[in-house]
Amino acid sequence: MNRDPGLARACVALALGLVAATTAAAADGQLVNAAQARLQKRAHGVMALMGYSQTPDVTSGALSIKNTATGNPSFNNTSLGGGFTISDSVPLYMEGTLGWARYDPKFVATQGAESREIPTKWNSAVATVGIGWDFRLSQHLVFRPILNGSYGRLRSDISIGSQVVTNRTDINLDFLARGHLDAAGMGGSVMLDYENYQPKHEIDVELRYTDIELHSVNNSYRAVSGHARNQNASLWARWRAPIDDWHALGRPFRYVLELAHTTYLGDETDVVGINHLTSFGVGVELDSSKYNPLWISRTRAVVRYVYGQNVHGVSLGIAVTFD
Repeated sequence: MNRDPGLARACVALALGLVAATTAAAADGQLVNAAQARLQKRAHGVMALMGYSQTPDVTSGALSIKNTATGNPSFNNTSLGGGFTISDSVPLYMEGTLGWARYDPKFVATQGAESREIPTKWNSAVATVGIGWDFRLSQHLVFRPILNGSYGRLRSDISIGSQVVTNRTDINLDFLARGHLDAAGMGGSVMLDYENYQPKHEIDVELRYTDIELHSVNNSYRAVSGHARNQNASLWARWRAPIDDWHALGRPFRYVLELAHTTYLGDETDVVGINHLTSFGVGVELDSSKYNPLWISRTRAVVRYVYGQNVHGVSLGIAVTFD
């Protein structure tokens, strides 16, 4: 995805606040705009980035935001997730999501007239699980409340850069070089799930609202703590139908049309400035249920065009259905 230079300025501000607030150097050796009081605000912001990886979401499942002026990535997000109901007789719903993000801003360290650009690359990983129950409202419509729990870790790989800063400015960047910030939290989701499967076509529609609050835990650097409340509302719809006279592996070969929209309502919108994403997808689906040694009944490949506030791009998604 491409984004205007405004995102780069926001990324620089966030990284600068995190680094500056952890220093205790003299005035000549401080980073630009260093202020200890801003530490908490910046820690909150970094934790909020995990909000893009906490739920199964095709719009942010493969998200890469770049500075259009330099081409350098500022934020990358990848997630893998899914959910299932055990059976009609036992309508227990379970889901899980694994997300990884890389936040790659740059800031400038100064000492007098000398300045140096320092790369600060933050890597976050978060796992979210959910358990719910299906309440059937009609033949095709289900109401599904879900209890969610998340655990994530944020680390910096600035070890080389921290040595440069320490040697030249006497600034202690121990947290950035060797520290980590862990986050844990609980929340919930509610979903309306419509499924109508017919021989000539299959329709899936999901309307979902999620609210998960994270708090820092087990931190290696006691001055760094924070919290973030990540909220989003999403609509996802998919149409699948056989292509006339097309068969593979003894089953009909299907085309797939998909629409998804997510509105971000929590703290994550303050970090990268994206409050909504919409995607349109076109793909194909292979039915392998006749030959099923791994319980994979269907495999889908979908190309999506994603756009939002000052961003746009293309992604490829691969998904499987288990029987």
